[in-house]
Amino acid sequence: MLFSDSDQSLIEQVLRARRDVRGNRFTDQDLSDRDLQKILSAAITAPSVGYSQPWEFVVIRDPAIKDAVAKNFEIENLSAQAQFENDKARQYAKFKLEGITETPVNIAVFYTPSDKPVLGQTSMPDMGEYSVVCAVQNMWLMARAMNIGIGWVSIINPEHVKNILNAPQKNKLVAYLCVGHVDEFLSKPELETLKWEPAKALSSLVHYNTY
Repeated sequence: MLFSDSDQSLIEQVLRARRDVRGNRFTDQDLSDRDLQKILSAAITAPSVGYSQPWEFVVIRDPAIKDAVAKNFEIENLSAQAQFENDKARQYAKFKLEGITETPVNIAVFYTPSDKPVLGQTSMPDMGEYSVVCAVQNMWLMARAMNIGIGWVSIINPEHVKNILNAPQKNKLVAYLCVGHVDEFLSKPELETLKWEPAKALSSLVHYNTY
């Protein structure tokens, strides 16, 4: 299959329009099972080291489970805020950094390690987890192409969330995603707009042959 210039332009638009969506942007519209399956199907088309496909997904609609995860976020968020000082701390306190209870669906994405050697992972053991991150990116991009928002919540205690979800001990929580319809996709990343961090220019990030 060959793709056209217009196809390339379209995928570039989706890439540039992807956003990490916060709780204040989600609507109360439900997420259909059909849309959910489409997002999950995109996840498992991701590349994986040694074709190991080391991902598993826990789809959460139960309000009680979401409430338990949200309470853990509140604890971790207070600890995180304390690590910033002065203006940054005051700005941090104003942020809405998750949409756990606002979204109809949460998805916990796990890395499941293999009990045998994995082709391509023997020298770089983290490649399995990187493969799972590729699956998350696929979900994010497919959701955006469907005009559905995803927010990645990293301010949680992964072991605590594993206990809430009764996850196997060997599995590692890689991502906790909030998924739902939104009232608006921002034209720029929110933290860039709020001047938390500036956007980095490509020219400052690329080196040729050596650093």
